Amino acid sequence: MHQNITKYVNLEDIKIAYREYGTGKPLILLHGNSQSKVIFEQHQVRHFQDFHTYAIDSRGHGESISNDTYYAIEQYCDDVIRFCESLKMKEAYVMGYSDGANIALYLAKKRPDIFVKLLLVSPNYLANATKSVELKLTKGTYHLLRLLQRIGFSVKNTMMRFELMIKDIGIKEEELSNIKTNVRIIYAEKDMFYEEHFQQIHDLIPQSSLQCIANSTHKSVINSKEMLEDAKNFFA
Repeated sequence: MHQNITKYVNLEDIKIAYREYGTGKPLILLHGNSQSKVIFEQHQVRHFQDFHTYAIDSRGHGESISNDTYYAIEQYCDDVIRFCESLKMKEAYVMGYSDGANIALYLAKKRPDIFVKLLLVSPNYLANATKSVELKLTKGTYHLLRLLQRIGFSVKNTMMRFELMIKDIGIKEEELSNIKTNVRIIYAEKDMFYEEHFQQIHDLIPQSSLQCIANSTHKSVINSKEMLEDAKNFFA
C-alpha cells in the first residue's frame, strides 16, 4: 500500500492530518519544526516498506487543522497519543526528527506501553544546546516576526513555531533518567546542536544508544543512507 492521500483523525480540538504507507508493524513518523509529513515521502516510506508507516502533521503544520494560541512539545506529544488511541494502536515504533525527536522523548516518558522503540534523529531538550550562531539567528527571526505581527502582518503561526526553538521543551533530567523505552539517538557530524548535548541525553536515558552520521548536517541527516540503514537495523 502506497498512498499520497491525506487522511484525518478528528479529535475534539484538532483534525490531525496523516498519510499511511505499507503493511506491518505500526511506525509513526514525526517531522521537524516548520516541516510536514511530506518530508518522509522521498526516502523513508520506501525504506520502511515492511512497516505500516503513519506520517503525521504536527499541530500548526502541514494539513492538520486547529485553532491555537501557543504550541508546546508536550502538547504535540498528547496529540500523537490521542491519534494512536483513536486508531486503536496498542503498540508502535517511532521515528522522530528534530522537534519530532523531542516529541518522541515525551512519548517515551508518558506512554512506554505503546511506544516501545524510539529513534531520535537530532533531538534537543534544551534551547541552549543549539550552537550559538544558529540560536542567535533563530532568536533574531523570532523578534522580527513579533515586530511584523505588531504592525499587522499575519505571522502568528510562524512566530509560535519559532518560539518552540528558543525555549526548553519542558522535560527534566530526572524524567529522562526514568525513561525505560529502548531509544536510539542519531545525530549529524555537522549538526546544529552541540555534540555534548546528544551525549548527555544518551547518558541520561538508561536503555539508549548513540550514533553520529559522518559527512552529514542537521538538514541532510534525515535522508542519509547510513542513517536509514541504522534505523532499519534498530527497528528490526
